[in-house]
Amino acid sequence: MSRGIYVTPTEFVAFAEPRAGQSLSQDIASRDRSMDLSFGYVLPNPDPILKRQGKDISIYRDMRSRASVGGPIRRRKAAVKALEWRIERGKASARVTRLINDVLSTYDMDSLINEITDAVLFGYQPLELTWGPFNGAVAPLKVIGKPQEWFFFDNNAQLRFRSRHQPLVGEELEPRKFLLARQDASYVNPYGFPDLSMCFWADTFMRGGLKFWVTFTEKYGTPWLVGKQPRGTPGNEVSALLDKLESMIQDAVAAIPDDSSIDIIESGDKGASAELYERLLMYCRSEINIALLGQNQSTESNSNRASAAAGLEVAKTIRDGDASLTMATMNQLLRWITDLHDGEQAPAPTFVLFEEDDVNVSQAERDATLTKAGLRFTPSYWKRVYKLEDSDIEAAPVATAAIGADAAPAEFAETAAVQDLVQRTANELGAAAAPIFSSWLRDIKALVQRHEDPQSLQDALLEAYGDLPTDELTEVMALAFELADLQGRDQAAQGGSRG
Repeated sequence: MSRGIYVTPTEFVAFAEPRAGQSLSQDIASRDRSMDLSFGYVLPNPDPILKRQGKDISIYRDMRSRASVGGPIRRRKAAVKALEWRIERGKASARVTRLINDVLSTYDMDSLINEITDAVLFGYQPLELTWGPFNGAVAPLKVIGKPQEWFFFDNNAQLRFRSRHQPLVGEELEPRKFLLARQDASYVNPYGFPDLSMCFWADTFMRGGLKFWVTFTEKYGTPWLVGKQPRGTPGNEVSALLDKLESMIQDAVAAIPDDSSIDIIESGDKGASAELYERLLMYCRSEINIALLGQNQSTESNSNRASAAAGLEVAKTIRDGDASLTMATMNQLLRWITDLHDGEQAPAPTFVLFEEDDVNVSQAERDATLTKAGLRFTPSYWKRVYKLEDSDIEAAPVATAAIGADAAPAEFAETAAVQDLVQRTANELGAAAAPIFSSWLRDIKALVQRHEDPQSLQDALLEAYGDLPTDELTEVMALAFELADLQGRDQAAQGGSRG
């Protein structure tokens, strides 16, 4: 039976047979096979502003020096840098999560976020990694943003470095050597979309309008001085009077012959013309604010409270987009660190930016629950998570038994009795927790026996049971610390009986 479909009760159309040598898994529409012959080896930046001006991306960098553009940029970057950050472990190993936390704590995070968010201004931002030894492992010690004009994309949309030795074809980049932050990159435009391209013409007209406005102000804002001399006055005397009038504009005094006179003429009402220049400048400024902040209601003097509040909501949405780009770039870095230490198939932690008020309550409740279960956090944890100072944390007093000169030494229970207590308590704990912990008790007891200090036991528990919900993980830790305490009593009792 031939393959096809009846388009009418009497008309049958057969499906076309696939061409020999072609597969559905292969790309048909590609740059190598297209009619566009302008690609060559180097893929040019398709930004229309750069193509028309015949310049590189450095023209956007020059725009940042003007307050009308630099101010919104600073505000936009500050909104992202004001967010808090944390590393969420997920299903990743405790070892690599701890390594990543230690590495990121050495970074100047404000500077790093500032460089990553340059991608929203220029479309793309390469960041070079400097790898080196760190706490017995290999990690990126530095992450430094490099100028965009040093790089280009080849015909396969791969980033290449335009070096002095290879200025035309560039140098191929080593794997895991360069992070690449991009905004709205696509197959057509791997360079990404630069928001500064939306500000170019507004900034250009604003500079031109400001220049003409200053000229207009100088021309019509200063009174005109008109000197009068008798007809037939020699030209050298007329020139001398003109020089005196020019000096009079600065000094307001002049000496002239008694048969000459000076009249001061005020310009007519030029307010309408001046208003045209001002309206042009305000329009250009609004265009720049809309391009960079998504709105102009929070920057214009004629906005009301409701419109300004609505404008701030739009600005928050723009901030969330910049934060997503930052998190995607940082998560690529975390992925590479995990690949080197746990393998390419292992789950990696994630980098999260958040507002502090969003997690404070839940974080505190979780920490309180784990603390009640017997988990002890270090002072550095409390300071990092809750922004505490050294003076805010008071060391817990150590309970000591006062031993006088005549006081008898502490008496330990009999070894057999303590061992019986340990066994009985373990049995009671196992029976009480049978619905949840029946399959865990043997593993937990083994972990307790292998780890002597609480910190290593805590890490081992997180490694083994990190996938559990918080409530169940709390119960696991409470059980483990209870067994560890009983085991310590047993060892102390055995030591006392031997003494």
